[in-house]
Amino acid sequence: MPSLSPCLTALQPNRYKTMLYSLLKPLIFALDAETAHETSLDLLNTFRFLIPNTHTPKPVKVMGLNFPNPLGLAAGLDKNADYLEGLSRFDFGFIEVGTVTPRAQAGNPQPRLFRVKQHRSIINRMGFNNKGVDYMLGNIKALPARNYILGINIGKNLTTAVDDALSDYRVALQQVYLAADYITVNISSPNTPGLRKLQTGQALRDLLKGISDCRKALQDEHQCQRPIALKVAPDIDSDEIKSISALLIEFGIDGLIATNTTLDRSYIKGHPLEHEAGGLSGAALTEKSRDILYRFKSELKDEIPIISAGGIESAEEAQLRLDLGANLIQIYSAFIYHGPALIHQIAKSITPR
Repeated sequence: MPSLSPCLTALQPNRYKTMLYSLLKPLIFALDAETAHETSLDLLNTFRFLIPNTHTPKPVKVMGLNFPNPLGLAAGLDKNADYLEGLSRFDFGFIEVGTVTPRAQAGNPQPRLFRVKQHRSIINRMGFNNKGVDYMLGNIKALPARNYILGINIGKNLTTAVDDALSDYRVALQQVYLAADYITVNISSPNTPGLRKLQTGQALRDLLKGISDCRKALQDEHQCQRPIALKVAPDIDSDEIKSISALLIEFGIDGLIATNTTLDRSYIKGHPLEHEAGGLSGAALTEKSRDILYRFKSELKDEIPIISAGGIESAEEAQLRLDLGANLIQIYSAFIYHGPALIHQIAKSITPR
């Protein structure tokens, strides 16, 4: 294993990470967004042994799992579990990979990822591009023992009709069940046509019943329980929040992730990228995601834990989400814009519930 030079070891580990990111960021941001995404992750994994491995212990128990700290990386950054060894060297208490589908798929045509730099936000219409669940499982099985909680985010293939979506979720759930510490059912991406229809009414009831029945069978077969979380969109109204909350409780779903990306463009109105299709994340989502958290907490009380995601880009905002009732928090876009310094700052500063 390569060792750090005397000059580098003299630096505080997180100061070194910050310095390295500051040097690389202008080069990375000079590339188009998707190329930058892939290049930066490739560099992270290749040179991971040069990155000090530091973790801030602030243990919290959620969904029956012991999380090292409440800060997680949201799904979407590492779709295929290719980069877990590099990402695990940061201060994340948990990392969520995916979204993965039963079969590999290319996703939407490029370009499909855009930086809205002035607003520290991102538009993506990736479309669940991934190499399929078998590929992901091969990567996870090859990993050394981990010191973080691993979530696997599952979705349906584009070629599967929305009315048949449960079949894909069942297949994915069965395949990832033993590899994950918890599993997220993603029905809230705006980039798979019709997917968000599964968030409402009878469609959601049928889906959650099917997921619950499948999980019970897997629990009996393997004699172990894996928590299930549902990830929802921020673009839902009060009636939908009440309905979703009631169904989560009825079918014993273990957690809620609020929220995915938004279709609302009011925050970036007038920006040249305003009319690009796709989900908007980052600072543009802060107030909307915060509001959805508050309203779900009012419905769920303490019956089901909430993972808050969307527009968290400071330790103060992270703590506010916890104070509003979140049990865990996730970041994504802020990691890209602010780098590893933010991860350490949040993990060090927050006080778990």
